Amino acid sequence: MSNEQHLPAARPSPPEGESYAQWVRGALAMARGRDGQAVSLFESSIPEPRELLRNTVLEAVDPAFSPYYVSAFGDGNPFVRDMLAARYGVDRDRILCTTGATGGLSLIYRTFVRPGDHVLIETPGFDLFGYLAEASGAAIDRFRRHGERFEIDVAEVEAMLRPETRLVVLSDLHNPSGMSVPQDVLRKLAALAERRGFLLVVDEVYGDYASKERRPAAAATLSPAVISLSSLTKIYGLAVLRCGWIVGADAVVEQLRRLNGRIEFGISTLSHAIAAHVLSDAELFEANSRRYVERCRPRFEAWFDAMTAEGLMGGALPDDGCICFPSLPGIADSRAFSEWLIERSGVIVAPGEYFGAPGHVRIGFCQEDDKLDAGLRGLEEGLRAYARRPQPAIGR
Repeated sequence: MSNEQHLPAARPSPPEGESYAQWVRGALAMARGRDGQAVSLFESSIPEPRELLRNTVLEAVDPAFSPYYVSAFGDGNPFVRDMLAARYGVDRDRILCTTGATGGLSLIYRTFVRPGDHVLIETPGFDLFGYLAEASGAAIDRFRRHGERFEIDVAEVEAMLRPETRLVVLSDLHNPSGMSVPQDVLRKLAALAERRGFLLVVDEVYGDYASKERRPAAAATLSPAVISLSSLTKIYGLAVLRCGWIVGADAVVEQLRRLNGRIEFGISTLSHAIAAHVLSDAELFEANSRRYVERCRPRFEAWFDAMTAEGLMGGALPDDGCICFPSLPGIADSRAFSEWLIERSGVIVAPGEYFGAPGHVRIGFCQEDDKLDAGLRGLEEGLRAYARRPQPAIGR
């Protein structure tokens, strides 16, 4: 049987309740179960900087623990908070450290959302935004981000608000597209939050990929009604440290701090001490990120332009960052395509179904040169072959 004929067994797309994280685990298991090497184009950050991380760990613990090795219990490592306060230009009390951005997002929901409240979430978007709202007992609506650049219509957001709306949640840079939210749009949303009495939560884990012209400051600096959320994971490739943080107004962070003080026992003293060393030498890690983007982006852009010109993909490349969310013309079920591609070539792309946009895939293009070349080659060959695969006979 040829590769083109070897199709995975049909499954619902996606199964009821299956999250993106669950799909990724299954996709990796599928890739490991085939012969040959898997290529992960679903990764949405630069690769982990292992040599830089190794040197930083040694600096933190050898020959003795560094001065940054202090308890992170409570508000987090104080050195991390001081360095983040300087970075954001805010008082230290406006920073709360968390176990990754996911821990911070969970804390925001648990603090401000009760059963029966209303939460308004962007779509396409990260599925965890909705799952956390559901876990809090909230009613959910989704406002659409429109067009090739996934723009936000502020009037549309306002029209969807209710008296019981507690949070409006979005990402900047946008996950999954990598597109930025223009500053004038963020300012209008911040003013709307103040006027209508909700909190605007902006997930900024990809934000520092953007240029200072497009993103001069964190959204939380625009208004006391705005919360910014970020981490070391996407910008520096340091998911292993699980170092995230929340930036907000004094009154907002104080509410978060009170609940955090009652329920948080998991922040790692060791990993956040290493994070303090990372932040104290941030330029080294930022330079590593820039090198990846500057090397990989032109190669991906040339490939992407060729694919769109040929009609194998649609959409636009974002101005910054390392992810892209193209449409796949003629492919309605991108989950089925993604699983077929894994079995065919071991290349993994993220199906749009898990972001609320079937017929799209999210591609992460900051990879080592050989992996990027192999991944793009396998994806291109797969797109061509998928269009030629045998179709089931109608009526049989």
